[in-house]
Amino acid sequence: MKITLTPNQNPVADADRAAKIAEGGFGKYYTDNMVVAEWSEAAGWQDAVLKPYGPITLDPATAVFHYGQEIFEGMKAYTQPDGSISLFRPEANAARFARSAARLALPEIPVDFFVETVEALVKQDRNWVPNNVGESLYIRPFMIATEVGLGVRPSNKAMYLLIATPASAYFNPTKAVTVWISTEYVRAAPGGTGEAKCGGNYAASLVAQKQAATQGCDQVVWLDANERRWVEEMGGMNLYFVKGSGDNATIVTPKLTGTLLPGITRDSILTVAADLGYKVEEVMLSIDDWRDGVASGEITEIFACGTAAVVSPIGAAKSAHGTWMTGDGNPGPITGKIRQTLLGIQHGTIEDKHGWNKRVC
Repeated sequence: MKITLTPNQNPVADADRAAKIAEGGFGKYYTDNMVVAEWSEAAGWQDAVLKPYGPITLDPATAVFHYGQEIFEGMKAYTQPDGSISLFRPEANAARFARSAARLALPEIPVDFFVETVEALVKQDRNWVPNNVGESLYIRPFMIATEVGLGVRPSNKAMYLLIATPASAYFNPTKAVTVWISTEYVRAAPGGTGEAKCGGNYAASLVAQKQAATQGCDQVVWLDANERRWVEEMGGMNLYFVKGSGDNATIVTPKLTGTLLPGITRDSILTVAADLGYKVEEVMLSIDDWRDGVASGEITEIFACGTAAVVSPIGAAKSAHGTWMTGDGNPGPITGKIRQTLLGIQHGTIEDKHGWNKRVC
């Protein structure tokens, strides 16, 4: 497999591009190019093409429209102090993309080639990467089933696509969000697609997100499907709870049970927190543990994490069981320290001890 480069010959003008990047936001503007590769059961993966960003044409009977056979990833490129551009843990995204593909009965794309396509797009569109700390080029690889037909079976054709968008902070890191703990809806059940990064998981979450908004909340928190007791995720992000304070604090996150997405930022924070000297634990944490821990002062900070938001502090929680606030409702010092450390590693201002950053150009 190789990548044929046929880049956009009419890229966005420098001044216009700079204005779009400065405007910030998330997913509002897209870079000049994209990558496309096609697969068939008969021929396997074909060579990829880097070409101008633009619409794709699909038959109305294309499988993805009817049976939701689709997966995606989220990853970022960061400007480094010397002006170079690096990806953060791209092989981890590639491995998760392959696991998601297997779960959705889609073809796996080789890890090395996945990373190569990302590098090719970033190199071509490097001028779209913002320079400020906390900003990045958000990269969205995805795959869809493209067989035409209404038979309910795995598609014998698929398309891999790769697009990118300049991104600022998803949430304001200086303001803690309020969450609604959903007891009516669930995100995923054992044996389902919770571990896969697929559009169906997010589509099913939107009604609960609307419910959260009616309660004056920014995001929804999911409980387990069986008992509606165990805390799982917040929206599309993993959760962390800080017990205690100072150097003796313990950083706790819900353990992976098969229904949670194994977040790459989640995994990175486990390592970063340990590097900072905190004790880290992956546990089963119930809604009662959350409420009682906040009431007693044992739980001092809560935050969510993900590729888009990096680290987002949580101030208050609302649910059918009541409302409670963590501390004074503002972002805590340990949350801030973890966020700044992770961003520092990603932007190359803090030593990357674990070889996470992959220089692209």
